[in-house]
Amino acid sequence: MAEADVRTVFAKQGDWCRRLDAPLVGRVCDTLARVLDDSTATGRAVLGWPGDGFADALPMRLVGGLNALARRGDLPALAACYPPNPSPTDAALAAALAAGLHDDRLLDWIASAPQTNEVARSGVLMPGLLVIAQMTGLPVALFELGASAGLNLRLDDYGYVLGGQRFGRADAPLTLAPKWDGAPPPAAPLKVVARRGVDLNPLDLRDPATREKLMAFVWPEQVERVHRLESAIAAFVADPVALDRADAADWVESVIATSDGVATVVFHSIAYQYFPTATQARIAAHMANAGAAATAAAPLAWLRFELDDASAEAPPTLRLTLWPGGEYLLARTHPHGAVVHWLGAGSPA
Repeated sequence: MAEADVRTVFAKQGDWCRRLDAPLVGRVCDTLARVLDDSTATGRAVLGWPGDGFADALPMRLVGGLNALARRGDLPALAACYPPNPSPTDAALAAALAAGLHDDRLLDWIASAPQTNEVARSGVLMPGLLVIAQMTGLPVALFELGASAGLNLRLDDYGYVLGGQRFGRADAPLTLAPKWDGAPPPAAPLKVVARRGVDLNPLDLRDPATREKLMAFVWPEQVERVHRLESAIAAFVADPVALDRADAADWVESVIATSDGVATVVFHSIAYQYFPTATQARIAAHMANAGAAATAAAPLAWLRFELDDASAEAPPTLRLTLWPGGEYLLARTHPHGAVVHWLGAGSPA
């Protein structure tokens, strides 16, 4: 990319951060677009980026690395710009970021793609599971694609306030309460009898470095998200789920099959857009083939919390395909699960 294009990518990311209720991180991206230069190894690596900076999440790689160093206490001037401290002046933020760019450890952060595991998305996925439980009347086996660290595979361990009603465990380590519009989801009994996930790079939360990396990609001004992730990680480490390292299509083709007396549920959240087109096609083909053999006693569900068009600005949706059953548009939602406009399964999509 040309240097001017890299700076444009940072400005574009700043705009997206503001849309996602992170104005401070938006300012960080805007400021980096101005202060990056070739006087540091990090600046040279960023400004000479060989790929598509936006598709590669280049700004988030750098912002995550800076956040990690600030959280460690290695960049005190930058840490002073983040909560719980007051919002910084433009000059203070620019000075802190310019100083931070001299830390060559940022090169390791730039070299690898960001990886997140937004546990608030369980507040969108759980009502979809309740619909599946109501429609099938069966316990469920969960299979997550792009599971990252597996935190959303533990979604039945969390508490929820959905449409003014409480769901989930009364003694849950955290409670998710997205802003809700619409009727509450069905209060169906939900029993999870198996869970398994796959990722090209599954994160092992027993490793402190991995926990640090996951925390670094949560925007520091969104304090509630930070605390929520800390609670979910602590609960998961105490009772982990094994994750498979594999290509999602290979895994689906080898693992996903229906079973009598269980609703088999394949799900994913803001992950499918990152799969290659050929991988998406293979997954869809296998799900259709397996679904064709599904029965009321051995149903198959595909629950998708995704952007319908990754290039458009429309909000993500929660969609369900149930074999036998049909297609349902269950909700429109926020990418981080903060808002749910619930439509329910009253009519097929």
